[in-house]
Amino acid sequence: MASTSLPDAPSALEVLRARYTGQLPARLDDLTGPAHGTIELPLHVAWSGLRSFDLDRPRLRMSLYRTVLAEGLRQDVVTYLNRDLLLAQWPVLRTLISRPIREVWEARFPVLTARAATAA
Repeated sequence: MASTSLPDAPSALEVLRARYTGQLPARLDDLTGPAHGTIELPLHVAWSGLRSFDLDRPRLRMSLYRTVLAEGLRQDVVTYLNRDLLLAQWPVLRTLISRPIREVWEARFPVLTARAATAA
């Protein structure tokens, strides 16, 4: 009887990388979210806990960015994240997000890696 071998299933890390790669904007300039004020995230992004974030409060702003990077779809990323705020926060934000998120963002946008290196 011939043996049938199934292709190796992707690892959990590969699945996560593919998911987060799919949420990336084409360019950082596509991140046109607000820089000030309060944002109320939809349930599909903030499905548990806090949904309203005051961008003028640094901890809440960081929490919003962590949530959108981890749970948002591409449209959420471009709608709620702001290019300048992302760049300014990246040196700290990159330490608060998962490795797969950090890796796909820094691979696509080397300016983030450079920003982190200059802040160190």
